[in-house]
Amino acid sequence: MEDHKIVQRNIALQKQWYGEPLGDRVRRLVVAFDISQAFLAEVLGISAPMLSQVMSGRRAKIGNPVVLAKMIMLERKILVPAVAAGNREAMQAALEDVRDSKPTVGRDNIPVGAVADDRAVLAALRDIAEDEDLGEAAKRLDEDFPALADLLRRAKAAH
Repeated sequence: MEDHKIVQRNIALQKQWYGEPLGDRVRRLVVAFDISQAFLAEVLGISAPMLSQVMSGRRAKIGNPVVLAKMIMLERKILVPAVAAGNREAMQAALEDVRDSKPTVGRDNIPVGAVADDRAVLAALRDIAEDEDLGEAAKRLDEDFPALADLLRRAKAAH
């Protein structure tokens, strides 16, 4: 199979498995935390070349579930109010927390951050939006950003 066809197939598989291409998810983290791709790889516990291959579609999946768990943890930490506001100390603390974490991944769980972080994010969302707005936003984001849509629905339900 030609290289570009392999990349297209891998990116299609990433959309199926992860909800969107991993390159998009990784780029969001790099931008949100204002860090290099190499530093993100270190935080996640993956080599920089491996992360690059996953981002470009030369590899279809992240083979280590702990790396995926850490990526999900970081994605959730973007929503912590101080991190979302660009507070450097909060961003650094979030990165260190994820880098130093040792999540265990089993059949029934995949760690995605502390419950306290979850409550803070849901409370912040409820503070800035009405229930109807959260529901409407979730509908609009559902196709392209299902994880974010789910978060908005949870914030609405927690009201």
